[in-house]
Amino acid sequence: MKEFFQHTAMSDGVTVRVAVNFLPEQSRIEAGKWFWVYHIRIENDSDETLQLMTRHWRITDGNGDVSMVDGEGVVGEQPVIVPGRSHDYVSGCPLPTPQGSMEGYYVFLREDGSEVEAAIPFFPLAAPATAR
Repeated sequence: MKEFFQHTAMSDGVTVRVAVNFLPEQSRIEAGKWFWVYHIRIENDSDETLQLMTRHWRITDGNGDVSMVDGEGVVGEQPVIVPGRSHDYVSGCPLPTPQGSMEGYYVFLREDGSEVEAAIPFFPLAAPATAR
């Protein structure tokens, strides 16, 4: 199953895996809108229970314009991940260009109240040449 995820980052006992796909059916190329869906798996490889509190994204389009997205949890949840378990979610990203990239980090809370920052790996967003 891990082969499904094209991009991986490991930090402080947390592994973040990303699979990304272009969705032509959600895109409106003639209107200058391209859309990708990404599946994220967060694995708790530490010996502590962690709660995902916030997400921090850096999204760059093909023109080099950067958007910073900060928020609580992921897709409306602040999941608790016990040691040896994982949490999966799916979300999407629209861009005004046929290519770009995403990267960022999550902040988790340990049971003792301290925080853990886990990197989200850099991953490219690239529409096929037929969708340009």
